[in-house]
Amino acid sequence: MTGDQAGTRRTSGLRPVPRYGLFRWLQHLWIGPAHVRQAFSAADFLAIEQAISQGERRHRGELRVAIESSLSSGELWHEVDARERAIDVFSHFRMWDTELNTGVLIYVLWADHAVELVADRGIDARVDDAVWQQACDLVTDACAQRHPVQGVLDAIALLHDALAVAVPAAEHPHNPNELSNRPMILR
Repeated sequence: MTGDQAGTRRTSGLRPVPRYGLFRWLQHLWIGPAHVRQAFSAADFLAIEQAISQGERRHRGELRVAIESSLSSGELWHEVDARERAIDVFSHFRMWDTELNTGVLIYVLWADHAVELVADRGIDARVDDAVWQQACDLVTDACAQRHPVQGVLDAIALLHDALAVAVPAAEHPHNPNELSNRPMILR
């Protein structure tokens, strides 16, 4: 997938991690999936999954949440940033392969304190840029205040409202659930 096929919005946390350098390497070596599991319980993931499922009944968008603890040493060596990785995740999970090209990924790279939102070409231009940025800001601000679950849930609610206007389910009698609603923990 190329940048032409998906739009992205990015915001960084209060302590943005440089794209390269020794500190970033150490940060990524130190932070692992256990850190993500401390911030998000099984009940939290269930709440996120239910919020996605309920909201998708109102529109034809397909939301996914992916939280990645850190990048691999190869990705760090190649200076991959959160934006590049989010596009890789979007592509790997074939989020572009929905009937109306309306996949939306909320991607959190825990070690970099970064949030990326990737929207497929069928939906990116239909939603105002300010909404995409606000969704990222909700997650980032909540993570900085140590309430990441609430930030993700607030972003999901905001995106459901925007998608219900952009691609309402009422205009499309066939509204399949094309992508899993279960949040993903990567690495």
